[in-house]
Amino acid sequence: MTATNGLAQQIAEDFVRAWTSKDIDKALSLLADDVVCEAPTGTFEGVEGYRGFLEPFATSLIGATVIDVLGDDTNAATVYTTDTPLLKDFRGIDYFTVENGRITRVISVFDMLPMHRARSAVQP
Repeated sequence: MTATNGLAQQIAEDFVRAWTSKDIDKALSLLADDVVCEAPTGTFEGVEGYRGFLEPFATSLIGATVIDVLGDDTNAATVYTTDTPLLKDFRGIDYFTVENGRITRVISVFDMLPMHRARSAVQP
């Protein structure tokens, strides 16, 4: 990362690299207490609410690749792909708002259809 990157971009990169390496506590330490996450599976509020969303997925990862992190001082986006026991190359994008050095809002974008198909394939 170069010195020209903004604060939000740096925080977003630290965040995505932490959770993709299963360091949930480090990732959560970058969130504001009143963080709000909007995702295809619902809205999650506060650090513990976000933990309930992130931890089950992140701890199940077999692998992950951060494709890119884009941003400035107040907003950033991360693009990544993950491998889970059910699904390989599961792609996602997170868009962040950062205020006072903490992530205050996350919009997670991912397609649930591949996950639903993978779950259906393994159910009797």
